[in-house]
Amino acid sequence: MTTQNYIFDGSLEDLKNIFGRNDENMGIVEDAFMTSVILGDGIITVEGENESAVRHSLNVIKNVAEASKAGEIVTRQLVAYYCDMESVGKAPAPGTILTDCVCLNAKGNPIKPKTAGQKAYVDAIVSNTVTFGIGPAGTGKTFLAVAEAVSELRKNQVSRIILTRPAVEAGEKLGFLPGDLQNKVDPYLRPLYDALFDIMGFDSFQKKLEKGVIEIAPLAYMRGRTLDSAFIILDEAQNTTREQLKMFLTRIGNGSRAVVNGDVTQIDLPRDTASGLKSAKNILDGIEGIAFVNFTERDVVRHELVKKIIKAYEKYEEKEIKK
Repeated sequence: MTTQNYIFDGSLEDLKNIFGRNDENMGIVEDAFMTSVILGDGIITVEGENESAVRHSLNVIKNVAEASKAGEIVTRQLVAYYCDMESVGKAPAPGTILTDCVCLNAKGNPIKPKTAGQKAYVDAIVSNTVTFGIGPAGTGKTFLAVAEAVSELRKNQVSRIILTRPAVEAGEKLGFLPGDLQNKVDPYLRPLYDALFDIMGFDSFQKKLEKGVIEIAPLAYMRGRTLDSAFIILDEAQNTTREQLKMFLTRIGNGSRAVVNGDVTQIDLPRDTASGLKSAKNILDGIEGIAFVNFTERDVVRHELVKKIIKAYEKYEEKEIKK
């Protein structure tokens, strides 16, 4: 039996935050590395048959403790993320992820990267003119891009925000949806509205929308325009053709920044139509000012079940390809 101790010097509230309700957070650590975590008199003791497993468990606990001290609410999801990263030898220092605030939302709460992939994504957006965020649903691609756009608008680094996505049907035809053109395309743009409502608040968003400071429109509306001093986000880019993506990228004007997001496993284009996002890296990789950030299921920040669903589909698709 191997035993190691960690002397915790934080507050009682931090301790409650770290362990979670009924010690559920430490249960995740115990299950991940087959160890036992015991708390007594400010000392956290980890026991296990394997010295390496004990060390990994202790590393996760230290990272979670630092996250709590930095003001992070420790969730089951966050603990599971640190366990995953520790198990593959990529555990990041919490200070490099959790203390970087992108902006404050409408309630005054900080919006921050929660995973190493999200941190790399935010850093890439800040450092490049065009950033591609490619990965599964639930990794925060759209939300963080919108947060960074709002941050730059508040700092007067851009004069407007433009959000767009292709109006590609996934089971429904536009013609069968009720209402005028705006009513028909609104369902496709709803995730962008939701992100803006959460970050800016409805009243602020509505005022800026009426003044033209914020524009949300289908991708087809971008043709023929030059977009200066704008933060432009193209969402669901896996549903663009190569020609459409080229059209979008060549709209970028002086003082503008663009973010292109998508999940190449969820393409709704006809089978005989190639996705522009899938070929973008081969075409654009290596050009200065363009960055590609790839997310994995480890970066999923929705319900922890989403991560398992993504992994199950990946395994199934790998089997189908081998047949």
